[in-house]
Amino acid sequence: MREYDKMIAGEMYDPTDPELMKMRSDARELLDLINASTKDIFGDDPRAAVCRKLFGGMGKNCILQPPFYCDYGRNIRLGDNVFLNFNCIMLDVAEVTIGSYVMFGPNVQIYTATHPLDSVERNSGREGAKPIVINDYVWVGGSAVICPGITIGERSVIAAGAVVTKDVPPRVLVGGSPARIIKHIS
Repeated sequence: MREYDKMIAGEMYDPTDPELMKMRSDARELLDLINASTKDIFGDDPRAAVCRKLFGGMGKNCILQPPFYCDYGRNIRLGDNVFLNFNCIMLDVAEVTIGSYVMFGPNVQIYTATHPLDSVERNSGREGAKPIVINDYVWVGGSAVICPGITIGERSVIAAGAVVTKDVPPRVLVGGSPARIIKHIS
């Protein structure tokens, strides 16, 4: 089994595998083009075509405000009308699925990558990943962190600065570190 297949399957894998290193290098070249200007990327901006090449899927009417950073890009799928504010980071070692009408504040961080808790195993250099799903109509506030393996239910709001360590049900406001439900949204 290829290391990429292990990585996507959530198994422990070797990130120094030459194929994975080439994929990350290719993504960095596209990110250099995307991040060459701080102007918004949408519509017929030539960098929108670069985004479509980078991402594994990108819906209609998406807006990205550079800079943007990711590991592979190909493991990110955006629905329609997604807004990614400045300085978004997505460690897309596993799949990151973002629904339609989702808005990110600045400095949002999405982490699918995981590392063993055992120091001997961690020092082996092998790592793992868990996918993240953000459903439709979600708003993620500035500087929020979404940890590996999380699903965020539709129409929920993640408060600025929240650290999301557990799944978020639909139609709730969560905040804090670790994030907890603050209120239900009708």
